[in-house]
Amino acid sequence: MKINHLGIATKGIDEALKFWTDALGLENVHTEIVEDQKVRVAMLPIGESRIELLEPTSEDSPISKFIKKRGGGIHHIAVEVADIEAALAKLKNKGMRLIDESPRIGAEGCRVAFIHPSSANGVLLELVETVQQESRIS
Repeated sequence: MKINHLGIATKGIDEALKFWTDALGLENVHTEIVEDQKVRVAMLPIGESRIELLEPTSEDSPISKFIKKRGGGIHHIAVEVADIEAALAKLKNKGMRLIDESPRIGAEGCRVAFIHPSSANGVLLELVETVQQESRIS
């Protein structure tokens, strides 16, 4: 396992990029809208991981609700796993509270599932099973 990305909630990606790209020099390598999660994302590689900027695309988006409650900032940590179904089964067998009982499609076509913060010491944890690099959406 490794940290795939850190998800950061922001009211607007374009404004947030002024810091991440202009001030820190990171490169925005991928932007897309994930309709299912009502969010626009931007991916910025940093070392072996990435920063994922998250902008809500509707008022009922989970990111919109997060920003209203807590303001912008770190929303989740995403851990990359080789087999997401096996990881979910293991967590469920250990009594962990799952937000997603089965994976769904996330940014870049990856399979993702969220673990409830109550099971991860207050941290929203995302499991990510990546797709082969050549088949990723650009």
